[in-house]
Amino acid sequence: MPLAAVIQLNGSSDIDRNLATTERFVRQAAAAGACFVATPEATTYLGPHREKVQLAQPVDGPMHQRLAALAGELGISLLVGSVAERGPDEGPDGPTRSYNTSLLFGPDGEQVATYRKLHLFDVDLESSGGVSFLESERTIAGDDVVVADTLIGRMGLSICYDLRFPELYRALVDNGATSLAVPSAFTLMTGKDHWEVLLRARAIENQAWVFAPAQWGPHDDRGLRRSYGHACIIDPWGKVVAACGDGEGWCIANVDPDRVGTVRRQMPVQSHRRL
Repeated sequence: MPLAAVIQLNGSSDIDRNLATTERFVRQAAAAGACFVATPEATTYLGPHREKVQLAQPVDGPMHQRLAALAGELGISLLVGSVAERGPDEGPDGPTRSYNTSLLFGPDGEQVATYRKLHLFDVDLESSGGVSFLESERTIAGDDVVVADTLIGRMGLSICYDLRFPELYRALVDNGATSLAVPSAFTLMTGKDHWEVLLRARAIENQAWVFAPAQWGPHDDRGLRRSYGHACIIDPWGKVVAACGDGEGWCIANVDPDRVGTVRRQMPVQSHRRL
């Protein structure tokens, strides 16, 4: 039975440190037998957003090639939860916005899929003790629903705030997904109340595996963000089968390739839909 792992990071503006920590955890998970490993949103950089845009690279940039080479070296499917991808918007001082992009690499190190975050986190929670955040100021929304093959089956891609839009996950399943990736940097305020509830709901209603790597703790983006963490893996029945606590690390679980088919045959909700 194949093994899959999700990673929990405490990302910062120190790209070298982020990459070194990511590589160390990916190697540890692969050594433990994982053939699929997923990292969180903002894997390579989590700091001030203006600097993020300036540091953004194309999908084949050197940072991303380094992670592709890691997947090829280890012979695993590696989902880099998200990176800042250089966008087309240019101002007098350089780029003004980037994409928030997932990169999926195959066991040969080749890029299998690119997904640009569809739903941007534009919220004002300050009156409730949370943050005010306008992701669209520095980020361009994507347009495409993306499903791709991995060593543990066909996976639908999403990022963080996408989790609140169930129609996206239905579209992913309609396109053949048997698992769903939700790399995230959920805020502490929203995460403590909504993170696991929403993840389990997406697993239950779509009868699919959910892989949710996460950022955890305070980040050096001028005090704007503190992430909830609790990276986890959830089975198609909605049961949490592996989870991280506080701090950086990773968790791993067996992924039964027949579990999705069994659950969908026992309760064929997709065929019962009335639109």
